[in-house]
Amino acid sequence: MRETVGREGGFMSETLTAWQLIASGDATLFAIVGLSLAVSLTAVVAAGIVGLPLGAILALTRFPGRAAMVVVLNGFMGLPPVVVGLSVYLLLSRSGPLGELGLLFTPTAMVTAQALLVLPIIAALTRHTVEDLWLEYREELSAMGVGWASRVATLLWDSRFSLVTVLLAGFGRAAAEVGTVMIVGGNIDGFTRTMTTTIALETSRGNLALAIGLGIILILLILLVNATAWGVRVWAVERAG
Repeated sequence: MRETVGREGGFMSETLTAWQLIASGDATLFAIVGLSLAVSLTAVVAAGIVGLPLGAILALTRFPGRAAMVVVLNGFMGLPPVVVGLSVYLLLSRSGPLGELGLLFTPTAMVTAQALLVLPIIAALTRHTVEDLWLEYREELSAMGVGWASRVATLLWDSRFSLVTVLLAGFGRAAAEVGTVMIVGGNIDGFTRTMTTTIALETSRGNLALAIGLGIILILLILLVNATAWGVRVWAVERAG
C-alpha cells in the first residue's frame, strides 16, 4: 500500500515539476522543442516541394508502370521509420556515396530522413485528392484546352485547402518520429536532440520531469495540428458552400 502511494506521489511530483519547467520557460526544454520544430517543419516543406507535384502528376498522367508506381507509393506510406533511418545512415556514412559531405549526425541528416519518411504520405494523399478533383473538372478543363502543366497547377491550387491538411498530416508524422532521427542524428546533447529522442533517453535515465514536460508539449502540438487540419477543412467546406 505504501509503495503504491509512493509511486503515485512520485508521479504527481514529477508531473508538477514538468509543468513548472514549461511555465518557467526552461531553456533546455525549449531549445529541444525549437530544434524539433525546425527539423520537422523543414522536412515537411522539402517533402511538399517534391510530393505535391509528384502526386498531381501521377493523378493526371497515364504511362506504363503507373499502377505499379502508385502501389509502391501507397505501400511506402507505412514504411518502417528505422528502415528509412538505416538507408540515410548508409548513404551519409563515411563509406557511403555521400560520406564526404560530413552530414551524418547533423540536423541536415535528420531533415533528410524525415523528409524521405513523409514524402510518400504527402505524394500518395495528393494523388488521391487531385485525382478526385480531376474527375470533377475533366470535361471543363479539356473543353477550355488547358495544357498539362496548367492542369497540374490549377488542380493543386483548387485543392489547396485539402492539401494543407495533407501537409499537416506529414508534419504530425515527422514530429512524432523517434527511430529515424535517433539513427541519423545520434541524439547529441544541444545539437541533434529532439523531443522524442530526449523523452526516450530521459525516461531511461529516470529524469521523468523533463520527459513528461516534453511529452506534454508534444501532445499539445499534435492536438494543435489536428485541430488546425479540422478547422481548415470546415472553413473550406463553408467557403465552398
